[in-house]
Amino acid sequence: MSTESKRLAVTAELPRLRRYAIALMRDRVEADDLVHDVVVRALDKLHLWREGTNMRTWLFTIMHNLHANEMRRRSRALDSVPLDAAPPRTEPAGQEAAVEWSELSNAMTGLSVLHRQVLLLVGLEGMTYAEAAGVLEVPVGTVMSRLSRAREELRHRIDEGAQGSTIRRIK
Repeated sequence: MSTESKRLAVTAELPRLRRYAIALMRDRVEADDLVHDVVVRALDKLHLWREGTNMRTWLFTIMHNLHANEMRRRSRALDSVPLDAAPPRTEPAGQEAAVEWSELSNAMTGLSVLHRQVLLLVGLEGMTYAEAAGVLEVPVGTVMSRLSRAREELRHRIDEGAQGSTIRRIK
């Protein structure tokens, strides 16, 4: 495979990379920065990609590693940021679908990073368990276990939210 065809393969994955990054980072600017970093790293290390392997999995692995490094860096800097410095991330919804999306988004936020990653890779990106395992560099059984626990936790969080927002009618 020529270098140009490898570059085209990287370019073809940009929409998927961006979609996953937005869901993972929950901020479009940060997501675009992450995708940019992935593409720069991939193009710089294109000679390391092995022909016959899945380009998508390779790119998502790069993204996973960059994201993990960034989260570690942020956790070290956490002590220097005041709790009230971050603006609230919620916006009032104007319609029912927006409310449901907001509830799902809030429930996803409460999941651990490990659970959110596997849920997004399999649920949003449509990766197989084996592909997700390759991206996360864990066994397939671990992906299946994390996915099961993530789905259960997500159901629990959504059910809790639905119970808290029940409207009572008075006749």
